[in-house]
Amino acid sequence: MVTVFNFSGLLRKATLLTQRTYKSATQICASISTGTQQQHGNFYEFRTYSVKPAKMTDFIKLTTENIHLRTAHSELLGYWTVEIGGLNQVFHIWKYDSYAQRAAVRTALAQNQEWQGKYISRMLPMLDKQHNEVTYLVPWCQIGKPPKKGTYELVTFQMKPGGPSVWGPSFEAAVNTHANAGYATLIGIFHSEYGFLNQVHALWQYESPDNRATGRHRIHEDARVVAAVRQSVSYLMSQENKLLIPTSFSPLK
Repeated sequence: MVTVFNFSGLLRKATLLTQRTYKSATQICASISTGTQQQHGNFYEFRTYSVKPAKMTDFIKLTTENIHLRTAHSELLGYWTVEIGGLNQVFHIWKYDSYAQRAAVRTALAQNQEWQGKYISRMLPMLDKQHNEVTYLVPWCQIGKPPKKGTYELVTFQMKPGGPSVWGPSFEAAVNTHANAGYATLIGIFHSEYGFLNQVHALWQYESPDNRATGRHRIHEDARVVAAVRQSVSYLMSQENKLLIPTSFSPLK
């Protein structure tokens, strides 16, 4: 069944919603921007590869041996295998200063015979599919530095249209209540620019999956957390999460 969306109607509704909430949003949190950080240039490309089940071990080995050829061209933030929430998947994040830089990197890699011969030609047959998207850090967030090695969780929120000027203050409050609880390190909050729109990704690091479970059980009994989350979910349509294990060559461990 094909669903046809009335995008013009949706856009009008989103515009009206943004206009109604702009004033209150900026009053609630002075640090929140009225949009994404496009004007700052830096952006993060999220890549998810689905690997053929029989080739997962070979894929990781090949990537480990050749990733230095790729990181010579642009910054790798992190590279993980998906443990729960998507079997036989890898997830990686690349930082770029501009779209021009990304285009130049892509051109250089396409012309790099060593990269193409040693990696791309051998890697592509191992894949079932690839997905990418461009994201920006929300204005009130910087990339966090975990104090030690651990496991990661990527939580993806499908928000109602309007952008950070609409959901930013309440979402920031909900994130901060979790971050201040002390059981997790916030790595970053990313807002989608290309790909699935109106999505927000929260990347967290934990000492272990069990540490995460214990911490979440504890804070869900905290009235302050419950109140902050209740306010934030009024802008939420759906969410999903993935448990991530950093690879040996991932900068974020």
